[in-house]
Amino acid sequence: MQQFYLYMISLGWLVFTHPFHISLTEIKWNDQTEHLEISQKIFWDDLEIGLSGYHGKSIDFLNPANKELLNMQVKTYLLAQNQLWIADKEVKVNFIGYEIEDDAAWFYLESEKVVEPTSIKIRNSLLIKDFSDQNNVVQVYFGSNSPKSIILGKGKESGVLKKN
Repeated sequence: MQQFYLYMISLGWLVFTHPFHISLTEIKWNDQTEHLEISQKIFWDDLEIGLSGYHGKSIDFLNPANKELLNMQVKTYLLAQNQLWIADKEVKVNFIGYEIEDDAAWFYLESEKVVEPTSIKIRNSLLIKDFSDQNNVVQVYFGSNSPKSIILGKGKESGVLKKN
């Protein structure tokens, strides 16, 4: 099943409708800045539902009445749904911004300065309250190695990925 999700993601989500609910999170260590760089790809129409439920009002992601307010709503939601720990210490994460790409959007976050991780505990509860079949694929790149992956979803919002 995990291979199916990874295959669908590698196709670039070239579908007109998506009968499944999935997000992709990539976490990479930047040895020059000593930060974790986090990219999340989420279907924007699913995100509208999640943002609307979280903030208790209808949100139009593509045509917001107030772009600054939308940025704050996105930031608040993403930071509440994502947590990282290295060596049992929670890592502070900052919202950088986003860009829209076809049916989805890429969201960018960055950690505070941290030591190079050999293990990362991840909590990713994106859209889990909104879709019973939501799966969040998380890939962590430890150095130049191939990524380590985990699928998080309802009942399993957290997991640990190790370098070796």
